[in-house]
Amino acid sequence: MAKDSGLTLTDIALRLGMPPSSAHRILATLQKHGFAEFNGSAQEWSVGIEAFRVGNAYLVGTNLLEAAREFMRRLMDETGETANLAIADNGEVVFLSQVESHNPIRAFFRPGTRGHLHASGIGKALLANMGRDEIETILQKRGLPEFTPKTLTSPKALYANLETTRMRGWSFDDEERYLGMRCIAAPIFNGFGEAIAGISVSGPTVRFPDGKIAEIGPVVKRAADEVTAKIGGRAPALESD
Repeated sequence: MAKDSGLTLTDIALRLGMPPSSAHRILATLQKHGFAEFNGSAQEWSVGIEAFRVGNAYLVGTNLLEAAREFMRRLMDETGETANLAIADNGEVVFLSQVESHNPIRAFFRPGTRGHLHASGIGKALLANMGRDEIETILQKRGLPEFTPKTLTSPKALYANLETTRMRGWSFDDEERYLGMRCIAAPIFNGFGEAIAGISVSGPTVRFPDGKIAEIGPVVKRAADEVTAKIGGRAPALESD
């Protein structure tokens, strides 16, 4: 069906080798979830917008992984720390890929690992580029749980942190998820100027002393900007509130 502009129920049933009644039940379920559409006047079924969204997200994710890998390796070489790639999904940060540091003590996030956006370097880099309404929806759904004494657990503190992040172009997780671990991250943008992912370096606080944070931040931002350029994205123009 994906290769055709539309097919009748009979055509679909013949192609699938099943009774029209069975095919219709399947199509009705797909239609309910947006994966199929029915044109009543032509009596034809076609692919729904949700199928396009999922397929497009897969392609974007695949291209993103390929585009980011070389810059993640270089970022690890330049900083000596583990480089990470993650996205936001359903109000959480989801780690997609990692290039591990050669140091014996390092951060490790298995692909698919999920976490709270407010207590993550990449999570805050993505939140900083969301609209206020979207952030509030996430906070209402996920809350601001405390993981360490440094976790930002009030909306006021989080919004102030996000504004700083947005203006300088990179975020700083100061032991907000794990004591003794720090992370610096920056957003990756698509062609519409939307933050679709983030790249970061993370490691023990002892290797991220206060004096090095301002040096590492621009390095991470440059890597994120290079991934953005490689996928044909663009950073949005900064606007003051």
